[in-house]
Amino acid sequence: MSEVEPRAEAFVLRAVDEIVAASVAPAAQEVDRTGEFPRAALDAFGRAGLLGLVSSREVGGLGESHRAATQVVERVASACASTAMVLCMHYAGAAVIEAHGPREVREAIARGRHVTTLAFSEKGSRSHFWAPTSTATAAESGVRLEAEKSWVTSAGEADSYVWSSRPLEAEGQSTIWLVPADAHGLNIPKPFDGMGLRGNGSSPLTALGVRIPRENMLGADGGGFDVMMGVVLPYFQLMSAGFSTGTMEAATGKAAAHVAGTKLEHIGSALADLPTVRAYLARMRIRTDMCRALLEDALTALEAGREDAMLRVLEVKAAAGESATEVTELAMRVCGGAAFRKEVGVERHFRDARAATVMAPTTDVLYDFIGKAVCGLPLFG
Repeated sequence: MSEVEPRAEAFVLRAVDEIVAASVAPAAQEVDRTGEFPRAALDAFGRAGLLGLVSSREVGGLGESHRAATQVVERVASACASTAMVLCMHYAGAAVIEAHGPREVREAIARGRHVTTLAFSEKGSRSHFWAPTSTATAAESGVRLEAEKSWVTSAGEADSYVWSSRPLEAEGQSTIWLVPADAHGLNIPKPFDGMGLRGNGSSPLTALGVRIPRENMLGADGGGFDVMMGVVLPYFQLMSAGFSTGTMEAATGKAAAHVAGTKLEHIGSALADLPTVRAYLARMRIRTDMCRALLEDALTALEAGREDAMLRVLEVKAAAGESATEVTELAMRVCGGAAFRKEVGVERHFRDARAATVMAPTTDVLYDFIGKAVCGLPLFG
């Protein structure tokens, strides 16, 4: 890009804050307790036009990009990580559809009537999402898909899946498809029942003889890697960092409020009067602010087309994900026994924060990529 993109429109962020206050935050504990998908919140985002955040204005969307999507996810994550992750995957998938998908689906997303998600992670290749083992073969009625997807956010809830497979006929590592959620042969072997992100519906998904039209190919046959690296990776890395930063912000705020309002009555002082407690809070604040600064720089680097943009994109998820585990662990320590009570909210952030480190590309994979970049080696050599 030759010019820096503008900041997200203020009205977008005001609308997000209103939905978070009215729909997301009040339901967060119940979503976590029951594992219920946050459909009411998604509907509210749809009515406000926010599901079409990264859809072009040409099709009725808001025409925003990485920065706005990251800010939205961060704000939502501070209240409900499950809802934030559903939005994260929707925006990542919507960006692919916006670049390569049919107009009618693009318009449906822009109108808030279509939720999509990514279906990349597989049983056979685990966190190496760029190397699917699932297949696509020519069939009389189009293309036949066979797959064992291991983790699909919004499985059974989304209207479509942005799906990876081995190429149909061409050379290359993968091909991307748009798979309707009602396609015959899709199956969820078991519902998601996780430690954290309990309402994000991240279940395994299998495809047995799923038939789709060849026209549902997103991009070129064999060109899936370019779509993953050029479209999906920047969106996902930045939004994941926003997710972790929002989680840290919430945990830090709740821990600070707890120690300020909790008294040691026998000596007439608050927990905040203890230097050790203040030191822990200082560490939490510093970590959170460091990650926000790195995230801001990563967004600026991408928008300005800086040479270090991809390095920043790789760094930011690893830094924020690992920091979130540290910050939420400190929040548990600062709040002591009270942290184990669900109504305090800290233990939910503690559980939710851990997801970012193991979602592909995992922190360990990112460390390897970053190390290769620093050494001047090819990332996938």
